[in-house]
Amino acid sequence: MAGAQQKENYQRILDKTLEAIVKEGRTPRLLLHSCCAPCSSYVLEYLSQYFEITVFYYNPNIYPEEEYRERTKEQKRLIGEMKTANPIHFLEGEYDTAAAKGHEKDPEGGSRCFRCYELRLREGAKTAKEGGFDYFTTTLSISPLKNAQKLNEIGIRLGQEYGVPYLQSDFKKKNGYKRSTELSSQYGLYRQDYCGCVFSRREEEAFACG
Repeated sequence: MAGAQQKENYQRILDKTLEAIVKEGRTPRLLLHSCCAPCSSYVLEYLSQYFEITVFYYNPNIYPEEEYRERTKEQKRLIGEMKTANPIHFLEGEYDTAAAKGHEKDPEGGSRCFRCYELRLREGAKTAKEGGFDYFTTTLSISPLKNAQKLNEIGIRLGQEYGVPYLQSDFKKKNGYKRSTELSSQYGLYRQDYCGCVFSRREEEAFACG
């Protein structure tokens, strides 16, 4: 369509970044926001070859609290069991359910979700700056249901605001999502059947009842 914005190939951009890192012979520090252990599995396997990673588990929208605690526990377990070339550390953000006032009726994948992207990525950028990290990014793009274009747009903007480069990526590429399901099976990870927030849970329950 004439005038349509061309989508970036974020995997190609990531490949070039990783090539440059290898040529420099260094191991940068990466703050990796993670939404859950299953989604992080492939990303950790992939990026730990190039970075010293700190998994930043910040997901205040997960509902209910028992679900949040279960996902946190699985994230820690995965980090403890995975064998990686470089160390992986864990950092937990605050759990305080964030409101989505005025967006309760938004469809899944719409503006409410974009607000949630920004909430988590902003906290990631802020934490990366405070910790002196070389890059920050998120595992969220590995999901076929998440908008990689929007995630990268937000991440790049926040990286410029906080002075920490956003590692551009689309982790569902190169069979990333498929590999995450294989690793989830290998490690016996708990895989939730909804995104995490109260709204996505209601939609999943409504679909199941329908």
